[in-house]
Amino acid sequence: MGRRKRVEEEEETAKMEEPDTSESRSLYEVLGVSSNATHEEIRRAYHKSALRLHPDKNPDDEDAKEKFQQLQNVMAILGDPEKRELYDQTGSIDAADIDGDAVKSLYKFLRTLFKQVTEEDIEAFSASYRGSKEEAKDLVASYIKFKGDFKKVFNQMMCSDPQVDSHRFMDIIDAAIAAGEVKEYKVYRKWASEVSKTPRPPNPLGPSKKKKKKNGESTSELAALINHRGQKQMDSLASALAAKYGNKGKGSKGGKSSQIVDEPSEEEFLAAQKRVLKKSKK
Repeated sequence: MGRRKRVEEEEETAKMEEPDTSESRSLYEVLGVSSNATHEEIRRAYHKSALRLHPDKNPDDEDAKEKFQQLQNVMAILGDPEKRELYDQTGSIDAADIDGDAVKSLYKFLRTLFKQVTEEDIEAFSASYRGSKEEAKDLVASYIKFKGDFKKVFNQMMCSDPQVDSHRFMDIIDAAIAAGEVKEYKVYRKWASEVSKTPRPPNPLGPSKKKKKKNGESTSELAALINHRGQKQMDSLASALAAKYGNKGKGSKGGKSSQIVDEPSEEEFLAAQKRVLKKSKK
């Protein structure tokens, strides 16, 4: 296989990983999984896309916001065995069918989608993802997408920290360039030259160390913020669907259920995430 063909395939892979609203694509294609994927594979694909497209990470990107909302709709179907089975049989899920008893059980259904995220969940995912083939594939796709601009690459790569992962990522991209899988960009070579002048971290993939309370922050802070926002999104979605498809004569009181305390600010959320990911690699 020629170098040009491999580059084209990598670019196509990067495109496939971005959800779009094309009706010609199945829900499985939106997530980038096969129709016989396991629930765990679907959940993992959803988490990857959600982390990349979350509005908090793309505050000024309306396209990413739209894709993130679409992602929630996809997971609402593929993440539920009964709805997934119905989709597999009919190829379509019509929201207009949500009424009567379905509305009454809507909140319970949404609770299965917005599960609580724990400190252990975040650390376990980071430990399994970092250093994996999946991470390497994502890195190459990001390198192609951003044409070697590692400032943007690090902004997209999950569980990454420039101070810890720069040398490791440089090795992966250099190998891909040598194999003819990707082209070398000037901006990348300049970045790699600067990275080469700095000492390599002794154990970039070593186990994360639990932080003592005196340090002030831990992954529990990020988990709490994620859960807080998840609860707000769930309440808002349940209220909106009930108002649109439910019994309008009895829906006047529904608005109260969505009135919860203000969610953490953008600065608080991003600051907590940055502190957590840095500390988990020390």
